[in-house]
Amino acid sequence: MSKLIYLDNSATTYPKPEDVYKFMDSFYRTHGVNPGRSGFDAALEAEEIVMNTRKLLTDFFNAGGEPDRLTFSYNASDSLNMIIQGLAMKGDHVITTMLEHNSVLRPLHHLELNGVVNLTHVMFDEKGYINPDDVKKAIRKNTKMAVINHCSNVIGTIQPIAEIGKICKEAGILFVVDSTQSAGTIPIDMQVMGIDVIVFTGHKCLMGPTGIGGSYVMKGVPVKYTRFGGTGVRSAQETHLEEFPYRLECGTLNLVGVAGLNAGVKWILSNRMESLHNKEMMLWNKLRKGIQNIENVITYCAYSDENHNPILCFNVKGFEAGDVGTMLDVDYNIACRTGLHCAPKVHIGLGTDKIHGTVRFSVGPFNTEEHIDKAIEAVEEIAALRK
Repeated sequence: MSKLIYLDNSATTYPKPEDVYKFMDSFYRTHGVNPGRSGFDAALEAEEIVMNTRKLLTDFFNAGGEPDRLTFSYNASDSLNMIIQGLAMKGDHVITTMLEHNSVLRPLHHLELNGVVNLTHVMFDEKGYINPDDVKKAIRKNTKMAVINHCSNVIGTIQPIAEIGKICKEAGILFVVDSTQSAGTIPIDMQVMGIDVIVFTGHKCLMGPTGIGGSYVMKGVPVKYTRFGGTGVRSAQETHLEEFPYRLECGTLNLVGVAGLNAGVKWILSNRMESLHNKEMMLWNKLRKGIQNIENVITYCAYSDENHNPILCFNVKGFEAGDVGTMLDVDYNIACRTGLHCAPKVHIGLGTDKIHGTVRFSVGPFNTEEHIDKAIEAVEEIAALRK
């Protein structure tokens, strides 16, 4: 692993900051009890880190100062299921895009199959961006919400969320944003951007561990609960609790995950998110230009570093994406992602669905120029095999 060139940070950032590893270990050894369930000191201190993390993320997203409305889950997919199913009602129309991950597409598709909602999928342009006017044109009288990702996990394009949020506010529809690929690398201001619900995961740009994610629901958003269970509060009540955070949480939290997320966010803040992003984009530009100079290699929606995250998708002509990924792994010890990347409609838009997707390199904060040089050299050698 010490020689691994890891370029799969869009799946999970790796490695994590040393601060995250150390804090998770020390905290769980001393406070690995059940938060919010008992009155002894260790339990109260465990609950304190949970509340501290709620406050930390509420401020991080400039959500408006009610940390109880920041709830935790397994990951973004888990929260998106709860939010989408908790908001959609019979007869609603929902707007989403062709850029979405299956964590949005599948819950919405199942609701459509069951006759609950009607869907509109807004197409992206040739550079990979959603035109806010297309969202506006898609709004109907029965439109309930728009569910849109901030950044594509396939092509890395950052969408004009503030403009779309303004349109949603003017039309009186809810705006749900999937920040899986952006939270921790791109500033998010829920109030300025007009976001009603933000969904996040911990194990990507927020530098936390796997198995932790969540959402923030603005006041007045009528999300109903779809899960029921223990909360540690008012146990005699037969129905699940209405108030946040219990409304979207039940059972014992992933305490060590919350601790790791806490440490990850603090690491980002201490190292300045803008500086981290600038370094990653410098490496991405080097990678992009190097890959684009290789004969028989095609890249997708990689024209500029403006409104972009460090994700690069490409194909080598004459090779299946999966075969390129295998060669990169076996022959060069380079880890990347191949295929449809859990976002099949993006590939329909790109025309790569019929060739089984693309190869994806995604840069993280611990990549180096040496990693990028070796990745470019590897792709060049693979492409030369078809000459």
